[in-house]
Amino acid sequence: MAKKKPKADSEKLSKAVVSGMQELKAIDIVVMDLREIKNAVADFFVICSGNSDKQLSAIADSIDKEVVKKLKENPWHVEGKNNKEWLILDYITVVAHVFKKEHRKFYALEKLWGDAHITKIED
Repeated sequence: MAKKKPKADSEKLSKAVVSGMQELKAIDIVVMDLREIKNAVADFFVICSGNSDKQLSAIADSIDKEVVKKLKENPWHVEGKNNKEWLILDYITVVAHVFKKEHRKFYALEKLWGDAHITKIED
């Protein structure tokens, strides 16, 4: 079984993801700390919304650039680049979710993982 990265690394990574989101004016950014949840798929989910296909792509690109610049890491997996309704950048310990507003409400990850400690990032 592969070892998880130390918690400090996932915290730094989540902050770099937030920074990438803020750079492109993402809205409603939240950081969900999943470390205390049994069988969680990551240490953190970082979630934001955008208003258009173009903005979603730009936010995802900004996250990628910011993480590479600060931590020299690339996502393990990227999903949703074609449909641009919900993009995921999976860094294993941190998963960035970039939603169109209406899709975020539908999937309601904040409610699904309601036991997580949730920090709302001010715009």
